[in-house]
Amino acid sequence: MFSPVLKKGSAELLILSLLEDEPLHGYEIARRIEHRSGGLLEFRVSSLYPILCRLDERGWVTGRWVEKDGERRRRYYRLTAKGVKALAAERRTWREYQRAVNLVVEPSHG
Repeated sequence: MFSPVLKKGSAELLILSLLEDEPLHGYEIARRIEHRSGGLLEFRVSSLYPILCRLDERGWVTGRWVEKDGERRRRYYRLTAKGVKALAAERRTWREYQRAVNLVVEPSHG
């Protein structure tokens, strides 16, 4: 439904926001994005892993492998202290961007 460019530009913010609540694995991140957006946003798990790796390289998230009986091994990601700061900055930037776009696209009342 939305342009891949729009999705790509918001993916880090979406992932960091979800990891703020609890550690999650890639499939669960994709599922929650879809669920919380009412099905309007869908991400393939395969497209999330490069983003998670990039966030890990920046030190914003960290991952650990978890094995549970009867399930396959999964890598759970959690937000780091550096990631909490990055999330706050990303949210500020998102709000400022959203405000700027609205100033342009909304009808003028002046």
